[in-house]
Amino acid sequence: MDKEQSGKDTKGEQGAQARPAGLGLKLVPVADSDQPVLSNLTTVSVAPGLVFIDFGFMEPNLLAALPRMARLGGKMPDRISGKLAVRVALGFDSLATLHQQLGQVIKGLGDAARAAKASGAK
Repeated sequence: MDKEQSGKDTKGEQGAQARPAGLGLKLVPVADSDQPVLSNLTTVSVAPGLVFIDFGFMEPNLLAALPRMARLGGKMPDRISGKLAVRVALGFDSLATLHQQLGQVIKGLGDAARAAKASGAK
């Protein structure tokens, strides 16, 4: 395990920036906060010092119909209604952490897909 993974400085490194050791974090649910929320669309808004991420839900049939309508030259609706599932407000530091975590998840999914494809090709 290297320094980055352990979160500890190795001896003899002068001027290296100390990183806190990994912290075991357990989030305790409040009310129904541990129940998953289904979302099939997101929007992001920026305000001074905060980023708002809105997770919403639209009927899947409507989502599938919109590209079909556009392709066929049909009249697109002026306004579409969906349901706001949840709004999350993040500070910029939390947004950067979320970005890093999502990047790791996407990389892991890509690695797994490539490994599955490679094992299926043998």
